Amino acid sequence: MKKIAFLIFLLAVGVAAGRAQESRQDISLSGIGLIEPFMASSTTVQVHSTTAYGAMLSYRFMLTPTSAIEANYGITYQNSLGYFVNPNHYKVLTRTQEISAAYVRSFVFKNYNPFVEGGAGGFIFLPIRNSGTTSLDVKQQTQIGAIFGAGIAYEVSPSFDIRVEYRGLVTKVPTFGDTQFTTNRWYRPWISSPVIGVAYHF
Repeated sequence: MKKIAFLIFLLAVGVAAGRAQESRQDISLSGIGLIEPFMASSTTVQVHSTTAYGAMLSYRFMLTPTSAIEANYGITYQNSLGYFVNPNHYKVLTRTQEISAAYVRSFVFKNYNPFVEGGAGGFIFLPIRNSGTTSLDVKQQTQIGAIFGAGIAYEVSPSFDIRVEYRGLVTKVPTFGDTQFTTNRWYRPWISSPVIGVAYHF
């Protein structure tokens, strides 16, 4: 009886290992930061911001052992965008959401898997109406743009890895529907977004 139980155990371990090796999907949860560069328009508008922190949920499907498609949803807690419109200064507290899709190319070096990615995204700027927002005319705004990034995944086990990545978000400076905040500029060079998280393969 013990031999049969031992054989069943070995079979279960073998099946689990085989499934792990054949896993073509993963889901990851990451902490993110958004660092928006200072922007000045060709007119009188200047925009500066504080760093935002939040979380991102990602799903990745492997097309081949080294290429995948990825879908992301991210949201930040809040940060402050300051608009200097000579001679006035306005503050807008905002949450930023990202919905994006990308192609991912990875490279395998033992337990280390560097990767690069690029794709398109939508960015939703959600103003928070409280005492920290000094303009009552601001409204939710959605911008279309692009994402790119590079990082490395360290395989902790066949089912889990730790990922560290630098991402760039390319989009226009938001106006929140208020014409006096218009810069007609894209963020340059781009919004920087450091990412660290854990992925589960299945």
